[in-house]
Amino acid sequence: MFERPRSGERAVLVRLGLGAPLDPEDLNEFTQLATSAGAIPVVSITGRRDRPDPRFFVGSGKAEEIRLEAEAQQADVILVDHPLSPSQERNLEKLTGRRVLDRSGLILDIFAQRAKSHEGKLEVELAQLKHIASRLVRGWTHLERQRGGGIGLRGPGETQLETDRRLLGKRVSVLTERLQKIKQQRETGRGARVSIPIPSVALVGYTNAGKSTLFRSLTGENAYVADQLFATLDPTVRRLRLPGGTPVVVADTVGFIRDLPHELVAAFQSTLTEAREANLLLHVIDASDPRRAEHIEEVERVLDHIGAGEIPSIRVFNKIDRLEIEPRVDRGEDGAVESVWISAARGVGLELLGRAVAERLQHGVQRMRLTLPLTEGAARARLYAAGVVLDEAPSTEGFDLLVDLPDSEVASLGRLPGAKLVPVASDTLEFSGKTHRRQSGWRQPTLDKR
Repeated sequence: MFERPRSGERAVLVRLGLGAPLDPEDLNEFTQLATSAGAIPVVSITGRRDRPDPRFFVGSGKAEEIRLEAEAQQADVILVDHPLSPSQERNLEKLTGRRVLDRSGLILDIFAQRAKSHEGKLEVELAQLKHIASRLVRGWTHLERQRGGGIGLRGPGETQLETDRRLLGKRVSVLTERLQKIKQQRETGRGARVSIPIPSVALVGYTNAGKSTLFRSLTGENAYVADQLFATLDPTVRRLRLPGGTPVVVADTVGFIRDLPHELVAAFQSTLTEAREANLLLHVIDASDPRRAEHIEEVERVLDHIGAGEIPSIRVFNKIDRLEIEPRVDRGEDGAVESVWISAARGVGLELLGRAVAERLQHGVQRMRLTLPLTEGAARARLYAAGVVLDEAPSTEGFDLLVDLPDSEVASLGRLPGAKLVPVASDTLEFSGKTHRRQSGWRQPTLDKR
């Protein structure tokens, strides 16, 4: 066995094409990940396999190539752009005599560097502990020692490995309990914030698409901006006023990335909560990226995973200065804003975006049949106070309401426990023995969400 280095910067990067030729863009993104973690890539080793090798993942021949290159380049760490099993990591470490990190471990290392808030640090530590729980046996020479022996300690003892696992389990329990308390405090704070009739807007998108630059341009805040992946981890929330005087709360969130394991999503739940609870999402896209369609699909997949897929959104195509095109607004068949083309770094198109956000927050009223359980009497009262209830039908199982709701409120009400929302497609509806016709000139309601 070998002793792990306390730190390592010179890195060998390993990326294979599995069942298909290697895409250079994937290797370029992995290089960015490595440099974002503070590594200095000294050599990249690529190849192609039909399927992973059970022992080394990369195959015995490629593993030997990695060992020779690591020795020649005096590398400290080997970074593999694939998920490795604990045994594959351990076998590569034994062969090369160097620390090995797979993609998940590398991303968690970046998260650990980026997290600034107390909650963010706890979330990252919890994710790291869960990640290494099955990897405790790798690289540590003390783990096989027995604690037995000595007066009163003879007989069946506890191995150091068992001790470490027990201590790790206790730490996981402590962190989980602390995070639960913080979550309750955050929900209390969010409840106080949403009780003020101010809609919330969250910036989401693929990492390095320019979200933090756009956030700084919109709010005037000195948000941290860097040309690196996961530059923003902890959520940043600021209030601003849109053209026409509409106040909104804007939140900057962490960027998503290709092949982000589901278990790692929990490492930044605090920032994703801002996206999940928003009235409108601004999906920031690097318009100059040749793989923007893939990145859009990846972001939408993660949004669905966290329960934010149904929230109204505007696609914001950023960095149009690289394409030398003019800012513009694209609309759908119903006239609603679908996308805006801007350059956040140069401040081009921001006024168009501001007007589009204000319009979208007020555009689109859906007539819905809303069923609430009897326990949601407070929600029913708020809907009546907002003036959005058209009628109510008698029901012994709950509250059966006919309501006109803006798009920004549909997702919020849909998250209430036991609530059911059914859109009304026709302009005329028979409800509770009355005929209701859709009218124009609907005003934006103010919903108190407490």
